[in-house]
Amino acid sequence: MPRSGPITMTFPPFAGATRKLVLVNVAVFFTLALLAWIAPGLGQLLTAGLALEPARFLTGMLWQPVTYAFVHMGITDILFGMLTLWFTGSLLEGAYGSRWLYELFFSSSIGGAVLASAITLTHVFGLDPRYPAVGAWAGVFGLLVAIGMIFGEQEFLLFFVLRLKAKYMVTIYILIAVAVLLKGGDKFGALLQLSGALCGYLFVRFAPTRGLAFGVTERYFGMRNGYYRWKRRRAARKFEVYMRGQNREVHFDKDGRYVDPDDKRNPKDKSWMN
Repeated sequence: MPRSGPITMTFPPFAGATRKLVLVNVAVFFTLALLAWIAPGLGQLLTAGLALEPARFLTGMLWQPVTYAFVHMGITDILFGMLTLWFTGSLLEGAYGSRWLYELFFSSSIGGAVLASAITLTHVFGLDPRYPAVGAWAGVFGLLVAIGMIFGEQEFLLFFVLRLKAKYMVTIYILIAVAVLLKGGDKFGALLQLSGALCGYLFVRFAPTRGLAFGVTERYFGMRNGYYRWKRRRAARKFEVYMRGQNREVHFDKDGRYVDPDDKRNPKDKSWMN
């Protein structure tokens, strides 16, 4: 929570893409909880299919890098995850817009899932590709890294208690994940968080300011317009050759636009007038 003046517990706006991401996570949590109560077997089967398990993802369950980010197993996990998503997402969305936030979150979640799944195949740190993971924390870590890079000097309340600059707060989160990865616990979950943080860094560092979708669209229209300009220049050259065959001279500029001969006359030259 950014600080300007005295520290308060004022909550940021709950709207836009941030609200949608939080509500989808909460809806999936309660749906799976209700299903597990009504039909435990079906609930477990669905949860296992939505979770990210590298061994199953890499052998065909290609939806898992998307769905795992919306599955939470415990009340504490979803509570702190959604609070962090709310506070970080609202700040970034207010600065860069909803589309940019969506792209950052899903780039971190999906990119982190693919990278972490690939690393598990090496069995480094004792990782096993058969161990699943769930939760939005890879995407949240991407948002945290973005805040550390963009709003590094702003002060936040870590866990609503300790006042820290954003860059130090993000460092603490990352060091905790590194400690879990090295010393034990949910190693694959920690690896996902770190992979999401890396993808978030790469997104902020290299993606266009207005987002990947805008950059891709801009590149597409640039290529399309370049193709049309090339066709126009080629048609102009062909027309010039044809007109020379008719003993007439016509000229086009470098972009294939017709050059009016009158435009070449000296405006002070009146000899052409009757």
